[in-house]
Amino acid sequence: MKKLMALILALAMALTMVACGSKDTNTGKDSETKTLKVGVVQLVQHEALDAATKGFTDALKDALGDKVEVEVKNASGDANTCGTIVNGFVSENVDLIMANATPALQAAASATSTIPILGTSVTDYATALEISDWNGTVGGNISGTSDLAPLDKQAAMLQELFPDAKKVGMLFCSSEANSKYQVDEVSKILTDAGITCTEFAFTDSNDVSSVTQKACDESDVIFIPTDNTAASNTEAIANVVLASNTPVIAGEAGICRGCGVATLSIDYYELGKITGQMAAKILSGEADISTMPVEFAPNVTKQANMANCEKLGITVPADYTAQSAE
Repeated sequence: MKKLMALILALAMALTMVACGSKDTNTGKDSETKTLKVGVVQLVQHEALDAATKGFTDALKDALGDKVEVEVKNASGDANTCGTIVNGFVSENVDLIMANATPALQAAASATSTIPILGTSVTDYATALEISDWNGTVGGNISGTSDLAPLDKQAAMLQELFPDAKKVGMLFCSSEANSKYQVDEVSKILTDAGITCTEFAFTDSNDVSSVTQKACDESDVIFIPTDNTAASNTEAIANVVLASNTPVIAGEAGICRGCGVATLSIDYYELGKITGQMAAKILSGEADISTMPVEFAPNVTKQANMANCEKLGITVPADYTAQSAE
């Protein structure tokens, strides 16, 4: 009887140890009650990315409360700094990395194949991660959300507002792969409509004004995609385009508010919230990141910068929403 009792006690202790040492299938860490750590790497500070990070953090805190700690680090527009930040998160063995913008996602993907990575404010994952057989799901340890607004509708907006435009300048940063993707797609549509599209690529803030001036000199209208470098330099761009009386169709609301006349844009805060909800499911074990498809913002809206429209003498249709000053 004593031997039997000893065996039962030993078995109970073993089961307790197994339960305490159980691992989460996504993170590979003990699932006992502990504070989960999420590292956020954001490429640069500007309106759209800031809103996405806030939406992500709010949604994650709403879902998990004090069970999760979120650390946000900003790379100040430097892709190499994204790598440094991500490597720090990997060294800390965080439970999940949220990469805000394409260079941040690329840095995270290069740094770890085991820690779950969610991207946001990434236009096209196939382009960003060089996936040739794209089916909507990255697989492995990566998923996230896309900030892509329908490019055919953006091209249609440009034609609607400027039906007489013959030359469109495509203004973007040469180092942003997703900007080039958007430019290529919109150019195809406009070229098929008989419009001449010319690329004007700047390197960084040092040459953005001079390249913008060249685009103004050679274009009837300028198109700027969702480009982080452009979003961080809207004041410099505005100084040139408004003085040259050249209208800008922008890929997102922040760029439009800074230097554009109209945009077909998503809500970046809502996009961040969707990403945060995905993170909560991964961290709680409800979802397997390897099977989670990339998600998109559910709604897009036509917005107009009425102040810039007035300066340039542009009348917008009634179905456009006037942008707020901030």
